Amino acid sequence: MFISGFHKTTLLDYPGCIAAAIFTGGCNFRCPFCHNSGLVQDPFKEGLVPEDEVLAFLDKRKKILKGVCITGGEPTLQPDLPDFIGKVRKMGYRVKLDTNGYRPEVLRELLESGLLDYAAMDIKNCPEKYGAAAGLIPPGNAGGFELGKIEESIKLLLDGQIDYEFRTTVVKELHTVEDIAAIGAWVKGTPAYYLQKFEDSGHIIGEGYHEPDPEILQDMVQALSGIPELKGKVHLRGVS
Repeated sequence: MFISGFHKTTLLDYPGCIAAAIFTGGCNFRCPFCHNSGLVQDPFKEGLVPEDEVLAFLDKRKKILKGVCITGGEPTLQPDLPDFIGKVRKMGYRVKLDTNGYRPEVLRELLESGLLDYAAMDIKNCPEKYGAAAGLIPPGNAGGFELGKIEESIKLLLDGQIDYEFRTTVVKELHTVEDIAAIGAWVKGTPAYYLQKFEDSGHIIGEGYHEPDPEILQDMVQALSGIPELKGKVHLRGVS
């Protein structure tokens, strides 16, 4: 598997679990606010971490670490992802997958094979603005984006085979309170929906994007909390 980065210990990437984080290179989205532009646009620039090296480390640390988070980029682009996860699980690790949901066939395979313990799916925007937020179509263009793939992945997780969450990175220029409320209605069966504040890492794909005003974030939480199925399930992440 093409591993572009490896964090040996993280307390943040896998809820309630001391874990390692594996970053795969490449992505099928070009979100203009993406903070990992290097992994998306030039994943081989910094070289690759050998898979054997990662597996050897995990084998040595399996009495300390409890989980492995596989993130990106977009991990479902890796053709040998199921095989790699199988090797990790044989060591006794729990596995969390971060995904944009645009390859539901891979997500389905992983779920049906019992290879995942947790999944986090990024919801880029409301249905009408999804393709533009993903960087795949110009704003206002209804074509060129297969929203059905996103809807299929949402349904797969809502079916509740594993623990999961949905999350949205809120960008001042891209998201309104109404947009977030529409997302809430879309994923209202979820056990957890996180709003994450956009922060400019200095390495984003686009330009001219800013973090949302704190008051707007609170308005978004209030709007989501008005959906009965989401009451008590909406959380802010990365907001002090």
